[in-house]
Amino acid sequence: MTSSTTPRRLVRRADFVACSKGRRVATAAFVLQERRRGDDLPPRFGFTVTKKTGGAVERNRMRRRLKEAVRLGAAPCAAPGSDYVLVLNRNALDRPFETLMTDLADALRRASVPRPPRHPAGAPS
Repeated sequence: MTSSTTPRRLVRRADFVACSKGRRVATAAFVLQERRRGDDLPPRFGFTVTKKTGGAVERNRMRRRLKEAVRLGAAPCAAPGSDYVLVLNRNALDRPFETLMTDLADALRRASVPRPPRHPAGAPS
């Protein structure tokens, strides 16, 4: 059983792939990918760190830091019915924790802003 402060996790590869096709918001330490599921269930989070960012110890440390930032600061900013994937880069290791939390809150807010409508190709704007 998860506590109220523990965010739900993405575990299925299909959910990660679906998020990769959604909206993206880049920060200095990670890229936030968002996908709206279309329900009112709590948001879910997934974490990805590629091997090119460092060894296993460094990758796990980056992942733990971002998991804690999500646990502490994502609840007020994350939209219900959304899945989020954080793709971490090397800056997540050395960035101050308070800055990571600020980056996360800002990225979640930016992802929740509706996109302006796109004009069809060739149509005057």
